[in-house]
Amino acid sequence: MLWIIFMLLLFISSMEMLTQNRWKKQVSAGLLENCTGCVLCSEDNGCITCHHRLFLLIWRDGIRQYGMCVHTCPPGYFGVRGLEVNRCTKCRSPSCESCFSRDFCMKCKDKFYLHKGQCFRQCPPSTAAQPGTRECQETCEPGPWSKWSACTHEGRTCGCKWGVETRVREVPGAAREEGAACPALLETRKCRMRKHCPGGEHPTA
Repeated sequence: MLWIIFMLLLFISSMEMLTQNRWKKQVSAGLLENCTGCVLCSEDNGCITCHHRLFLLIWRDGIRQYGMCVHTCPPGYFGVRGLEVNRCTKCRSPSCESCFSRDFCMKCKDKFYLHKGQCFRQCPPSTAAQPGTRECQETCEPGPWSKWSACTHEGRTCGCKWGVETRVREVPGAAREEGAACPALLETRKCRMRKHCPGGEHPTA
């Protein structure tokens, strides 16, 4: 009878040790999974320091924060390389999907348009929305038309029946620098010339 009780106790003890070992392996596996690429890792907070080529991404879940080592920062973050640690820093604007620095956006989220590093739901005045690129492009507002030029044909002002006259208008320097799509800046139209040059005037070359 004592021998049976002893065997039962030994069996129960063995099962408890097996369960504990399985639990330790699961914890260890989960910790290693959360610490991929880490140099230093905390069981509670994940990665603390990463290998020099990786970026440390920190996010919050309630009052706790977790660290992860990543090759590239996720949308809404940009990578900053430092002497001791490379970090993923969050873009300041919540409507920014990809940024060059904290305050300069390079790509906006859906329903927003990019203009000079900022995201807008509606493009600012003097710009037009480009749905294909999700950007605001400067609109071109040329100055007034000049007067029509003299009616000429191959450089001559007389001696032909028909010629052409032209007029132009200028574009402000700012719009030209922005690469804005401008309307026509030069117009031509057919005009009637003096067929005979008066007073013995010779056609100009």
